[in-house]
Amino acid sequence: MRIDIITLFPEMCESVLSESIIGRARKAGAIDIRCHQLRDFAFDKHRRVDDTTYGGGMGMLLMAEPIALCFESICEELGEKPHFIYLSPKGKTLTQGKLRELSQAHENICLLCGHYEGVDQRVLDKYVDEEISIGDYVLTGGELPALVLADSLARLQPGVLSDDECFELESHYDGLLEYPQYTKPKIWRGVDIPEVLFSGHHENIRKWRREQSIVETAKKRPDMLSGATLTPAEEQLALSVIHDQNGEDSPS
Repeated sequence: MRIDIITLFPEMCESVLSESIIGRARKAGAIDIRCHQLRDFAFDKHRRVDDTTYGGGMGMLLMAEPIALCFESICEELGEKPHFIYLSPKGKTLTQGKLRELSQAHENICLLCGHYEGVDQRVLDKYVDEEISIGDYVLTGGELPALVLADSLARLQPGVLSDDECFELESHYDGLLEYPQYTKPKIWRGVDIPEVLFSGHHENIRKWRREQSIVETAKKRPDMLSGATLTPAEEQLALSVIHDQNGEDSPS
């Protein structure tokens, strides 16, 4: 997968995406991420890419033409139009399901980072395929959301993580939160780890982890349970946890 990021702060994006797992994956060629300075496509000597809004109001707006020129340059280089996403608080909230959908449907994705009061609507209408938000709050720019989206997309690509299980068993992947995990020492400050984890019985460990995922989800994010595939026994377990938390009698 190739991810292009249109931004006023490519150095900021590069500093994050060049580190740790994503940085190593980029060097190895498992993921291709390129950051483009929007000011390189300005058309005056001051490299200006923003202007005041028609109709009045506070703040400045990113102009359509520099964004269009940058995006068209990316399209020309690729030889096709990438799936174009604008990071915006107006967009649909990013989920793991959405990440899987994007990862499976697109080889090339372009991310537009807004700034100031946003972006001229005309360029959004002409080029952008969808708007995505990382949460119901407002940031000073689209770089942090773009980095979140790029990182979470990259780690789903083959060769980025050491094993597919690294993400397939994580929180949100199958609609449940991840089970509790432990490392050495076996006893820490008088607290031991669950005995099943050092039993050597892999099927019992798998069952315990599944059960604990359901318990964690029921306790912390019961809203997610409606999207998870549960057996009748697992549904009963989840309901029992929710009732216990609410101080209600457990269902029979």
